[in-house]
Amino acid sequence: MATECLDKKQTIDLRKKFIGPSCKVFFSHDPLKIVRARGQYMYDENGQQYLDCINNVAHVGHSHPTVVRAGTQQMELLNTNSRFLHDNLVLYAERLQATLPDPLSVCYFVNSGSEANDLALRLAWQYTGHRDVITLNNAYHGHVSSLIDISPYKFHQLSDDEHKQSVHVAPSPDVYRGKFRADHPDPALAYSDEVRDIITRAHKRGGKIAAFIAESLQSCGGQVVPPAGYFQKVAAHVRAAGGVVIADEVQVGFGRVGSHFWGFQLQGEDFVPDIVTMGKPIGNGHPMSCVVTTREVAQAFMAAGMEYFNTFGGNPVSCAIGLAVLDVIQNEDLQGNALRVGAHLSRLLGGLKETHPLVGDVRGPGLFVGVELVRDRVKLTPATAEAQEVIYKLKEQHILLSADGPHRNVLKIKPPMCFSREDAERVVEKIHLVLSGRAAGAQSPGHRPRHRLESAGLETSNSSGSAKETNSLCLLTNKKRYYFP
Repeated sequence: MATECLDKKQTIDLRKKFIGPSCKVFFSHDPLKIVRARGQYMYDENGQQYLDCINNVAHVGHSHPTVVRAGTQQMELLNTNSRFLHDNLVLYAERLQATLPDPLSVCYFVNSGSEANDLALRLAWQYTGHRDVITLNNAYHGHVSSLIDISPYKFHQLSDDEHKQSVHVAPSPDVYRGKFRADHPDPALAYSDEVRDIITRAHKRGGKIAAFIAESLQSCGGQVVPPAGYFQKVAAHVRAAGGVVIADEVQVGFGRVGSHFWGFQLQGEDFVPDIVTMGKPIGNGHPMSCVVTTREVAQAFMAAGMEYFNTFGGNPVSCAIGLAVLDVIQNEDLQGNALRVGAHLSRLLGGLKETHPLVGDVRGPGLFVGVELVRDRVKLTPATAEAQEVIYKLKEQHILLSADGPHRNVLKIKPPMCFSREDAERVVEKIHLVLSGRAAGAQSPGHRPRHRLESAGLETSNSSGSAKETNSLCLLTNKKRYYFP
């Protein structure tokens, strides 16, 4: 095992010398050097603990002993490719399929979310015989060339001449900032009609739709939750045009939304994608991913006559780790934890919205929550600089958070699934202190509150006083009163 033997400046200097300059780091003005992690906590070279609210990759918690042990034990026995028979591959495929609706029954194992989405496009192109793809504005699906082409989050940085004519961008189904908002009588219908119109225009130009691809909930696009019924209506239009629907679960799958195992299931039992891609949390930090599709799509892919082989995809070590992740999710009730803690977190954040005009919207299910900061709640002027300031000040309080969305003004909270009620309370308290300091200019993030949120979730000793009297935010949740001064 490598030993940390360099001081931070040496590490920075060597990174600048040998690592590509387009590979960015968090907190570039003062990057963190993280040397170990456990559960929902990360530690720097000085032993300082940070609460990780960024990492939806370490899904069941950093360095989970069950996952580490499964990978270590299998690596001591064998690691090879899937051209040899091995029980881990088929047992894992069986376990994974059991979490999905029956039509989704054939697995292809690969090594990253980008590989999974690239393969999903190949499946769609082969099955339909078409080439055109519909994607959502602000979407990000991966870093390989085929996915940059369908990721407006990335290709909007390119010139118009570099955009593929076979790629069509539909409006993001954002009911807070988008074209059709929450006050629209039927935003799902309105947004799906935009997809219908794109299909019509593509056909007039001689194009044929192979696929509609979307994250079940947009992550880089700003934690966008589509209105109920949107995907059903889109699927009807796409399938009528001969295309398939790809649900990208790379960011949000494996129980993160709390009420369901997969994000697409939030839309209802009457929506089943033709292809589902998964990655990031699937291996808890181990590089693995998967594409699951129907038997019909898989047969069409085989009919092309080209064998599909992936050197590392579905190897025994990866499958052992994947099985262990599923075991931990089940045995530690992490999906239930996401539901309970996520609801508590959203209620607390809702309290901040009542107190701080900068908080424009709080949205997202389970432990996939976005807080959109705006300077004006009517004009929805993005508070981009303020969001960055919040992130840096939270870092000073040893809480790691990021911001995203097209305006980089949405605070993203997507921590490891072992995140606790106490963690949620700590994060909201610190966000409140930062926002209060910015508004009044009187408190720094390091100010010790007079009425602290109790880590056990109990009323504070001064809870009998009113919020007005104490100049604090008072949030009453489940008959418990929380004070954020």
